Amino acid sequence: MKSYQRHSQFSRAGGFTLIELMIVIAILGVLASIAIPAYTQYLRKSRIAEATAGLSSMNVKMEQYFQDNRTYVGACAAGTVAPLPTGTFFTFTCNIPVAVPDPATYTITATGKAASNMSAFAYTIDQANNRVTTALPAGWTLPNPSTCWVRNEAGGC
Repeated sequence: MKSYQRHSQFSRAGGFTLIELMIVIAILGVLASIAIPAYTQYLRKSRIAEATAGLSSMNVKMEQYFQDNRTYVGACAAGTVAPLPTGTFFTFTCNIPVAVPDPATYTITATGKAASNMSAFAYTIDQANNRVTTALPAGWTLPNPSTCWVRNEAGGC
């Protein structure tokens, strides 16, 4: 026999078998099924910081406005010391009663935007610094009573 024939009898073609390839795909599928939901929750939790920071900042600005004007009426407008923040993940709104029951009150609300997958979230703050979570997505726990801004699924503040 010639040497090249002997060599070809004992050599095996390189590459992966179908079973090896399927095992790798199964492992990747399991890792993805764990990693993707965890990453999604991580993003949601990090986006909540925009709402809580914006509300805290507005609380300080509203008190500054009140010190200057002795009322909250007229605040939350552009050109004042307390303009509403613009958010990427949340929309901020301001509710100030004009006359009755008390023009010395306000409520600022941060509502999640649907485009950012945050639409189920809503947080508020008022002149007494009451921090309330008014809406959460399914699967998240709302404490009873809601006296804080929920930052995780278990209802932790």
